[in-house]
Amino acid sequence: MDAVKAHHRHDITDELWDKIAPLFPNGTGKRGRPAGDNRRFFNAVIWVMRSGAPWRDLPPDYGNWNSIFV
Repeated sequence: MDAVKAHHRHDITDELWDKIAPLFPNGTGKRGRPAGDNRRFFNAVIWVMRSGAPWRDLPPDYGNWNSIFV
C-alpha cells in the first residue's frame, strides 16, 4: 500500500466526488479559461479550510497556489 501524505488524508472520496462533480463547470465555457482539475481544486479548498493556513501555503500536490483556480 502506498503511503498517503498527511495533507491528502482528508481528500474527498470517489463516491462523494461523483455526487458533487456535476455542480462544477465542465471546462467548455463561453468565456475565460477552461476549467482545470475541479476535484484537485475542491480538495485544495478543503485543505485550506481545515488547516487554517493561508492559500499561499497550499501544498504543491494541489497545484500552484496562484494558478490552481484557473
